[in-house]
Amino acid sequence: MKQAFGRTPDGATTDLYTLSNAAGMRAQITNYGGIVTSLLVPDRAGRFGDVVLGFERIDGYLKKHPYFGAICGRYANRIAGGRFHLDGIEYTLARNDGDNHLHGGIRGFDKLVWQSTELAPMGGAALRLACSSPAGDEGYPGKLDVMVTYTVTDANELRIEYVATTDADTVLNLSHHGYFNLADGGESEVLGHELLIDAARFLPVDAALIPTGELRAAQGTPMDFTRGTAIGARIDATDEQLVHGRGYDHTWVVNGAPGQLRFAARVHAPATGRVMEVFTTEPGVQFYTGNFLDGTVTGKRGAVYRRRYGLCLECQHFPDSPNQPQFPTTVLRPGQRYTQTTVYRFSVA
Repeated sequence: MKQAFGRTPDGATTDLYTLSNAAGMRAQITNYGGIVTSLLVPDRAGRFGDVVLGFERIDGYLKKHPYFGAICGRYANRIAGGRFHLDGIEYTLARNDGDNHLHGGIRGFDKLVWQSTELAPMGGAALRLACSSPAGDEGYPGKLDVMVTYTVTDANELRIEYVATTDADTVLNLSHHGYFNLADGGESEVLGHELLIDAARFLPVDAALIPTGELRAAQGTPMDFTRGTAIGARIDATDEQLVHGRGYDHTWVVNGAPGQLRFAARVHAPATGRVMEVFTTEPGVQFYTGNFLDGTVTGKRGAVYRRRYGLCLECQHFPDSPNQPQFPTTVLRPGQRYTQTTVYRFSVA
């Protein structure tokens, strides 16, 4: 179902699409930034509730906000110094996070009005979004054509599939930046949520949240989530990594082979019984505990979004990969096809 969602400052029309399945799960997605504005799933008593942070109107998304529910690109996460070299050429990007480049720059994919097509696959409902990013867009080389398909399946999944091609050598790292709260959609802290990440290693960062290049063992540290653990159990430890991130804001190296869809993480909210499992083809998952939410943003239902009221599990390549050749490559060349899939599956326990 499609409905008008408002206009951007330059007059572009935006729409809001509702995707639902036979069980009553419902996602609302706008073609502005590919943003998932709401996601309704049941709790253990069968009551449906919205589990993502965001806004009810386009106005909130047109103002500065922390990428609620958006597609991040061309490069999700950070690139150190806002520059990288590719085939001997240096490319300069916007520095929109201190000295670093973040989530595609000043006008990344989160601020584009995407072309949209409703689909009707077997066993669910889907929305296909497409955009063309010209060569030099935000400083990146190559014309890039991107297609992102959201599907709500009858297995209570939100499935996100990405495809991209380029006409010149470039770098690419796309991700979904949803903020989840399985208890109440962002009206309280997520510290009581229990988290498991299927990863033996994580990427330590410096004070600017740039990876040091090391893949460090998580065992015996506050970064070990190989068993279900309350998010708040160790978040305020004096560990240097937690100090740098003001909590968790790190990439974990997902076990298994990148390129294959595999289990990455599981979140459980004891208060409601809601469970979210995350599957991905990507090498990493960024776990972020909303450390920079500060109570200055009021969202849906009048909720004031305070520190740690939402969590993100962003499946992606490693931050700063263009400057760290030991990391899995993010280079995309003409004739190649970028593909990745992320699945958020909901159930109760």
